[in-house]
Amino acid sequence: MTEIPVIVGDRLVLRGWREDDLEPFASLNADPRVMEHFPGTLTHEQSDALVKRVLDHWSTGFGLWALEERASGRFIGFVGLSSPSFDGHFTPAVEVGWRLARESWGHGYATEGARASLEWARDHISPPRGEIVSFTTVGNLRSRRVMEKLGFTHREEDDFDHPALRDWEFRRHVLYRRAL
Repeated sequence: MTEIPVIVGDRLVLRGWREDDLEPFASLNADPRVMEHFPGTLTHEQSDALVKRVLDHWSTGFGLWALEERASGRFIGFVGLSSPSFDGHFTPAVEVGWRLARESWGHGYATEGARASLEWARDHISPPRGEIVSFTTVGNLRSRRVMEKLGFTHREEDDFDHPALRDWEFRRHVLYRRAL
């Protein structure tokens, strides 16, 4: 298995996934508020399968870290880099993304963790076109604010209908870009 680097910040630790992360991760994936900008919540089995895909993605040289609150040692979600698995006008690409437990919202953790991911990426990967992307549903204003705080820019002509979500009413997504 690929070794996942550890990034220690003032308030957060980006680290590899552990067995004891599965239960809190399944809980946050089952929370309708956390998953409101996704087609639905995940079962425990679907959540565990997502962790397996996350771990498998690290074989490409980058991936999503388990996110830990440094002071408490509590698992609070994930943050990091991935490759969109669909064809789009901006793919191939490297995406920065995050998903945090609701009780961890509003503390700047998504921005801080994503910024650490981007700093790591600068020294370790060469994304297509020298840029990182991030995308979400049009109405996900919290994530859009994080993207803007990170220096990503949005152009309306880049917006797209997510091809994996054809039957979902919120399939329209906004795309943000930033040079690495």
